[in-house]
Amino acid sequence: MNEPLLPGATLGVMGGGQLGRMFVHAAQALGYGTVVLDPDAAAPAGVVAHDQVCTAYLDPAGLAELARRCDAISTEFENVPAEALRRLAEHRPVAPGADAVAVCQDRADEKAQFVRCGVPCAPHAVIADAAQLAAVPDTLLPGILKTARMGYDGKGQATVVDRAALQAAWARLGQVGCVLEQRLPLRHELSVIVARNAAGEVVNLPVQQNLHRDGILAVTQVPAPDVDAVLQQQAIAAARAVAAAMDYVGVLCVEFFVLQDGRLVANEMAPRPHNSGHYSIDACDVSQFELQVRTLAGLPLVEPRLHSAAVMLNLLGDLWFDAGDVARTPPWDAVLALPGVHLHLYGKTDARRGRKMGHLTVTAATPDAARGVALQVAALLGLPPF
Repeated sequence: MNEPLLPGATLGVMGGGQLGRMFVHAAQALGYGTVVLDPDAAAPAGVVAHDQVCTAYLDPAGLAELARRCDAISTEFENVPAEALRRLAEHRPVAPGADAVAVCQDRADEKAQFVRCGVPCAPHAVIADAAQLAAVPDTLLPGILKTARMGYDGKGQATVVDRAALQAAWARLGQVGCVLEQRLPLRHELSVIVARNAAGEVVNLPVQQNLHRDGILAVTQVPAPDVDAVLQQQAIAAARAVAAAMDYVGVLCVEFFVLQDGRLVANEMAPRPHNSGHYSIDACDVSQFELQVRTLAGLPLVEPRLHSAAVMLNLLGDLWFDAGDVARTPPWDAVLALPGVHLHLYGKTDARRGRKMGHLTVTAATPDAARGVALQVAALLGLPPF
């Protein structure tokens, strides 16, 4: 685009989940029309958008209809087929582009991208067949075997301690393409969210410190309480380098591990807003979703400012069931009686254990105050302390 798309234009998004829903809210707040493409007529983003194209992601008629209705198009999750984005880009600006999304859809390509950028990642091996399985060096065990494609939130992976366990896990995963990563001694988990526009300008949210349980993000704290300024700057520089190397346009999250010896290694990346950045809606003057709108529409980028310390808690479907698996409603009235609590539910009618139903952000003047209230929230909901 030579000129920015100003409010009044229509923005499209591939995917109708909660990330699409929050993108739609941000776009509408700025005055844009919104259209979602998702095969589910009850998709969380579709029910709040101005319109929805209800087709499969590769349906030619659906893609043509989305392109006809929209001035530019984004995506809300990385498993939208890259080919669909390529087809749309023949008619409309698309951000992020298909090539960048394709890299993030394959763990082997993702690792190769980190290596090309000079960003350290875990020692690993790509396993595409039995010969490569047999050739895995002993130094990678114990390790974590992950499917190269379609794995997220702890799915499609297994911890393996020896070669017998590795072979069994590969068979259990269907003998598909995988990446074996050496298991590293971790101290902390971090993420950095950057936004980059077509002119190469980049801004970033503050570094986020994350806690995962069973492979699913549980808690995000900002400012990162246990990471010094030097390491935070290293993470920001690495995330910016990855975005620049892919000529990326859009919002990109890069997740990192801090090892016990203090080294920083990249784990994975997501070509979209990220669960760990949801706090920015309530704690920053520009959220990750507004940044997605700005990069897509070609609007100016401004560095987000953190105006409140924040703790974000993920709300999984487990909260909707008691210990006896009887359905219940979480005590939202007691939770919302606490200061600085911001509840975001995603409009999903079917609660299931492990399913992301919403998130909750606690904001306060200091990190200790935010954590204190968040611990009260956790106790009310029956979540473990952190």
